[in-house]
Amino acid sequence: MNFSEVFKQSNQLCKVSPDGKYLATCVQYRLVIRDINTLQILNLYTCLDQISHMEWSSDSLFILCAMYKRGLVQVWSLEQPDWHCKIDEGSIGLVSSRWSPDGRHILNTTEFHLRITVWSLCTKAVSYIKYPKACQKCLDFSRDGCYMALAERRDCKDYVSIFVCDDWHLLRHFETETQDLSGLEWSPNGSVLAVWESCLEYKILLYSLDGRLLSTYSAYEWSLGVKSVSWSPSSQFLAIGSFDEKVRILNHITWKKVAQFEHPAIIDNTKATVYKEIEKRPTVTSDEMSLHNITVASSLFSTQSKYEISPLPVQIPVVKPDPERANPKIGVSAVAFSSDSRYVATKNDNMATAVWVWDMQKLRLEAVLEQTSSVRCFQWDPRRSRLALCTGNSKLYLWSPGGCVSVQVPVEGGFQVHSLNWHCSGDSLILIGKDQLCLCYMDTDQDDK
Repeated sequence: MNFSEVFKQSNQLCKVSPDGKYLATCVQYRLVIRDINTLQILNLYTCLDQISHMEWSSDSLFILCAMYKRGLVQVWSLEQPDWHCKIDEGSIGLVSSRWSPDGRHILNTTEFHLRITVWSLCTKAVSYIKYPKACQKCLDFSRDGCYMALAERRDCKDYVSIFVCDDWHLLRHFETETQDLSGLEWSPNGSVLAVWESCLEYKILLYSLDGRLLSTYSAYEWSLGVKSVSWSPSSQFLAIGSFDEKVRILNHITWKKVAQFEHPAIIDNTKATVYKEIEKRPTVTSDEMSLHNITVASSLFSTQSKYEISPLPVQIPVVKPDPERANPKIGVSAVAFSSDSRYVATKNDNMATAVWVWDMQKLRLEAVLEQTSSVRCFQWDPRRSRLALCTGNSKLYLWSPGGCVSVQVPVEGGFQVHSLNWHCSGDSLILIGKDQLCLCYMDTDQDDK
């Protein structure tokens, strides 16, 4: 495992192009494009204000930079650096900007969700979509880029409109059986649309492409409900994390529950492996305490850590949420499937230091990673059954079926990993700090080590 030097970034805006060749980073009002292999700067663009959001087009030829405070979007071309496009939404404001799947249209959501404006880069045509709902996830594109599902709110009722992305004509428009729709998401194969209620009610609705209600699932009533939703890459399973600290798995044939994963405070499952992070401060000898060593090697004083397998039963630290505060830190907020749909990783918010890994073939708990600090972010390798996570310290943690490893990021000045992203090849990771980033290169000869 090797690490690159450190580069500056702002607002954690660092993204690899979809073709995996380029790395884009934002530094205040500048956009920097680097070659992913050499990390040499290829292009440098200057925007009109500090960049709030940045996104690649699907073909990696264009990149948009949104400046929400100014209501501006600027688009840059990699092939023609002199070409650029500026979209000014004016006094109506801007809260969201994103590409359409074809990489030639931009969808801007105005303030107060009054409308979505669709701008064409090819024809300069403008289309308007009214009544988008202000919710957690109001629109989603199908994986093949053919359709867009949009949640709408009109006459105090929830609706879903399905548009064809080629020419933005309306394919279907139907009312949903929800009181307060919170989000929607296409299955990876694009045949089913999952729609879910706000957290005040546990309700998942599954619709076909033509707007037929296929099934409704509700696990319980009169309590806080759905907190996270995730499709398996195979489209066979839908995982629902909820405020009752459980994950329920629905199958794609009957839409009934096939498994329920609980997050107990005491783990006594004999089949599961619990990896506990153990920290150890290195002992520093008087020879190493010279002024030169202290200034050059800040890693001299960094805390080392390793994983140990804990004998069962194991007590997982639980934090009791404050009932007086909104958005209680309880329930399953993150659910993620591995690329082959074999494993599911979950995080239960009132057990913030633990990540749970479940085996989908055996429908049981496979492993628990108990960290010394709260888990900030975790993400699966897009090619292998390998999970990377970070906790806001100077370490990178990896789990695979073969075991766990804790890796110190060897960067001077105390680089702290706040979030991470895999490269699409699975051969490297982008580690993102508060205002810096570095790349971690994996040993591709040892896929599961």
